[in-house]
Amino acid sequence: MNHHSHHHSHADGEQAPVGTIYTCPMHPEVRQDHPGNCPICGMALEPTIPLDAQDNHELKDFQRRFWWTLPLTMVVTVLAMFGHRLGWFGMATQSWIELVLSLPVVLWAGWPFFVRGWRSIVQRSPNMWTLIGLGTGAAFVYSVVATVAPQVFPASFVAMGRVAVYFEAAVVIISLTLLGQILELKARSQTSAALKSLLGLAPKTARRINADGSEEDVPLAHVHVGDLLRVRPGEKVPVDGVVTEGRSAVDESMLTGEPVPVTKRVGDALIGATLNTSGALVMRSEKVGAATMLAQIVQMVATAQRSKAPMQRMADVVAGKFVLMVVTIAVATFFVWGLFGPEPSWVFGLINAVAVLIIACPCALGLATPMSVMVATGRAATQGVLFRDAAAIEKLREVDTLIVDKTGTLTEGRPAFETAIATAESTPGEVLRLAASLDQGSEHPLAEAIVSAAREQGLLLAKPVDFESGSGIGVRGTVEGRHLALGNTALMEQAGVDVAALKLDAERLRGEGASVMHLAVDGRLAGLLAVTDPIKSSTPEAIRTLHASGLRIVMATGDGLTTAQAVATKLGIDEVHGEVKPADKLALVEKLQREGHVVAMAGDGINDAPALARADVGVAMGTGTDVAMNSGQVTLVKGDLRGIAAAREISTDTVRNMRQNLLFAFVYNGIGVPIAAGLLYPFTGWLLSPMIAALAMSLSSASVIFNALRLRRR
Repeated sequence: MNHHSHHHSHADGEQAPVGTIYTCPMHPEVRQDHPGNCPICGMALEPTIPLDAQDNHELKDFQRRFWWTLPLTMVVTVLAMFGHRLGWFGMATQSWIELVLSLPVVLWAGWPFFVRGWRSIVQRSPNMWTLIGLGTGAAFVYSVVATVAPQVFPASFVAMGRVAVYFEAAVVIISLTLLGQILELKARSQTSAALKSLLGLAPKTARRINADGSEEDVPLAHVHVGDLLRVRPGEKVPVDGVVTEGRSAVDESMLTGEPVPVTKRVGDALIGATLNTSGALVMRSEKVGAATMLAQIVQMVATAQRSKAPMQRMADVVAGKFVLMVVTIAVATFFVWGLFGPEPSWVFGLINAVAVLIIACPCALGLATPMSVMVATGRAATQGVLFRDAAAIEKLREVDTLIVDKTGTLTEGRPAFETAIATAESTPGEVLRLAASLDQGSEHPLAEAIVSAAREQGLLLAKPVDFESGSGIGVRGTVEGRHLALGNTALMEQAGVDVAALKLDAERLRGEGASVMHLAVDGRLAGLLAVTDPIKSSTPEAIRTLHASGLRIVMATGDGLTTAQAVATKLGIDEVHGEVKPADKLALVEKLQREGHVVAMAGDGINDAPALARADVGVAMGTGTDVAMNSGQVTLVKGDLRGIAAAREISTDTVRNMRQNLLFAFVYNGIGVPIAAGLLYPFTGWLLSPMIAALAMSLSSASVIFNALRLRRR
């Protein structure tokens, strides 16, 4: 028999999309294109990208089996416990009644368990179903024989006029196991709740502006690259693209974890599924379908959720050997009780052997880390932190040294005009106006900062004539009939301009981390302009948090040492390397590793790729566009250091959670098995009935899952 759920395909949920891959939470290497059970552990497979909540036919199937047979289980249990006191009918007749009532429970409700147990034996991968199948099977078969042919048993088996039967043990174990599976499947569906909510973020339709100016709502799947779309206030941005008209504040918190809405003007990038708050925008779509950032995030989280934590590999090895060990203990229990136990010794032997098989179910052990990983990766994603795999989560908490780039990580990465200083012949306003007039022709980001500062101050700019930009040292041109030169000291020397008058000011500004440009008018120095790359408002707080968690922070930047030193002093960074080329970053990572540090490197993923790959944990600071392209094990959707602090906290919490789960699973089995085998009986008279064992088994898996779900709370 192949798999019990083929006869009711997805009738009760919506059809799974074509190409859905199903995999096992405990064994990610198992992948197939249809639902079923894991050949290794027998668990129900799950879609890698969660489908809609209703689509859980395994859960429906188990619920049906559970509720329909629960009344029978209850009647059998009551009869077994109180039947002889009521004395309505002879004990032999009662055994027959119990047999008839138990048949549907064992053969119909318990059927999936026996199928899985049989497959586990055929495929030589013993698992929890091997134990449950053997346990309930043994109790049931023994009871049937005792009812149908009591004469085959010796007189010591007879109690109260019949051979003792254990139908109630078999049916209660099956009902409780079903209940445990129902709880587990429900809880497992919550572990992917974060992914489901990410999937639910994308709007269903987009408002397309056609070539003739008319507008229509089209399904999201019909949006193509290059379409113009209107995004009204309160609507979600449909796909990734760029603003072509309008301005608004867009709330990106659902993807970047950034609480403050971001102002978007013409030319700014928009991310699909973020929320347009105030103004109306028109956008041009640039990435649709699987290329959008949301789709990439979902894909990354789904892959990470299915990856194996290094900690789990040990648990897997243990679980496989464990089942064989348990079967051995159960057989030993049966014979030791049978040969040496009190009368009726073989009955005791059978019941204790069944209890051992049931209590030792290793499913708690198998679920211990995958559940924590699923919940943690989901929670991290909503905070803009993407882990490539479970190993990265485990590794991040061990990091003690963090290498960060300055531009764009600590600072805004966009230069901003700071101040203008004039010589006696001129005024700061005039210096800025002339410099900005000249710079209108330049593409350079420093030029852009000066021009926009002048416009903000409302200065009237003149048009430059015969503009020329010298190779990276500055620009020259004629404005209002005067010859201007704007650039660094090298340009001034070339033009024979004496810069001594403002030398001290220049040095002071450089010490504060600014880039300084000189302006010469007709061969004489007119003033200085300072442009800085402002520190992000979130940086100081992030650095404090990282320091508090015991990290040493090293800054490596391509900028000059003076500028770098200035920023480092302001932020209290531990070690500074200036004028660093991408290749030097790799060397720096290796040097720190040789000194015995566990190194995390935060970089932008393009020129830092080798260093990111070499670091123990590479943190790619996404600008939010090429999430999937990064070489880091951790990707921050928003290039913000607070993300590293958040990621590290999640890492610590998750590892603690995994350890709790594994410890619980080990301790539970370590205590349960000996008691069930009856080791304490000679001293305390304690035995563990198979029914209590079944209850404990169901609760053990549930407790591991619910402990993992605690990670969702912040």
